[in-house]
Amino acid sequence: MDRSSQGAGVASTVVPEAPPGQQQWQRDGARRVAIVGGGASGMLTAIHLLASRSHDLRVTIHEASGVLGRGIAYGTTDPRHLLNVRSRHMSAFPDIPSDLVEWAARTGREPDAQAFLPRRDYAAYLTETLERLADDRLAVSPTRVDDVVAVPGGFEVHSAGEATRAEAVVLAYGNQTPARLEAGGQPLPDAPWHLADPWDVERIAALPADATVVLAGSGLTAVDTAITLLDDAPGRRVVMASRQGLLPEPHIEQSSTAWLSPVPVSGPVTADQLAELFRGQVEAARRQGVDWRAVVDGLRAPTQSLWQRLGPAEQRRFLASYAREWEVRRHRMAPGVADRIAAYRTEGRLELVAGGVRAVEDHGRRCEVHLAERPDSVWADAVVNCTGPLTDVSRTADPLLATLVRRGTLAPDELRLGVTCTPDGEVLDVSGQPVPGLFVVGPPRKGTLWETTAVPEIRAQAATLAHLLPEVCRSAG
Repeated sequence: MDRSSQGAGVASTVVPEAPPGQQQWQRDGARRVAIVGGGASGMLTAIHLLASRSHDLRVTIHEASGVLGRGIAYGTTDPRHLLNVRSRHMSAFPDIPSDLVEWAARTGREPDAQAFLPRRDYAAYLTETLERLADDRLAVSPTRVDDVVAVPGGFEVHSAGEATRAEAVVLAYGNQTPARLEAGGQPLPDAPWHLADPWDVERIAALPADATVVLAGSGLTAVDTAITLLDDAPGRRVVMASRQGLLPEPHIEQSSTAWLSPVPVSGPVTADQLAELFRGQVEAARRQGVDWRAVVDGLRAPTQSLWQRLGPAEQRRFLASYAREWEVRRHRMAPGVADRIAAYRTEGRLELVAGGVRAVEDHGRRCEVHLAERPDSVWADAVVNCTGPLTDVSRTADPLLATLVRRGTLAPDELRLGVTCTPDGEVLDVSGQPVPGLFVVGPPRKGTLWETTAVPEIRAQAATLAHLLPEVCRSAG
């Protein structure tokens, strides 16, 4: 699996390795759930299953490294990489909103509910929360899953040459690594200057102190990469190049003002209608002295419903016309992060260019980058792929996902944003039929729900699965 799920980072395994599963399954008759991936999505799913005492399900997290909580989002080792959501919204439990804040206070971290904690601290929080709940129902298998095969009564989970059994499987693979970067229709070569992994903090930090670096992309990943590059090396220069040249907007000091927009309660809607609604509400809020951020935050709850009511054609129109403008307002930078980025630009060390990368010429240790809307080329020591995660599973490099797609067990959704599934995450195969007992959680649901990549949505999905899976497992038996 990709780094968000089956490996990366350093932390202790929270529980012992799982025993040989097939023989144990046959002997004790226990019902089992296999979670494939130990990043945030997988950990939250396990946390909610273990927090429930209404069942006796055995839970195995399959994580190739044996290290949990160190996926793409929270695997960074750079303490300057901050959450882009305030602590009070990041509890693992929707019904205990203070849980993260209380943990931060107990462990000597910033206890302010309005704070934006380092991402690596959030990984520690999830790990310690799982440790607190872990008992003999939980095991971690430090193996890479090669295949998941439906059999009578559940699934065989194949890894390390063995097959274990489970009545239900949750694919929690999180965000995949970016698609191979292309310029001018050609993939970039495997050259010393081509950094395909934007989360390889050590390699990025090791670039020369006077390096010129081009970042392909200008989203939150590019922002974190720019901080790693520029904060400790005043002689470095960074050029961010993306199609629209838009940075994420910053958070501001928290306001207590809430804004509820008059969302249509039923029936189909169009992308243009939603855009008009949003703009009208922003203007109405402005007239009352309320910031546009309150409008964005107030629309979060109905987003999934509105997305499903758009229909495929209108969803495509939203993606083509409005998605990026929405995303930079929805997924904002922490104030301290935004201040850093603004300072780099004022100092002339960070340049933002629209139009993207047009062509790249390989010159051995360095390269010449031609940008679509910049008259002069850039001689760069590195080009870093910050274009965001690959979402089209039909193009995946992950062996397990590729195997499931070839068999027809998994299929990309119509928009290639994730996998075809129900709103509750039950996988639909290539013919559109449910695969009983097979679920996805988090980012793979994006084509179905759109709003599904942040912790508040993922923890809600995990809580729902904790309610559904006991009955799913009983039915499988």
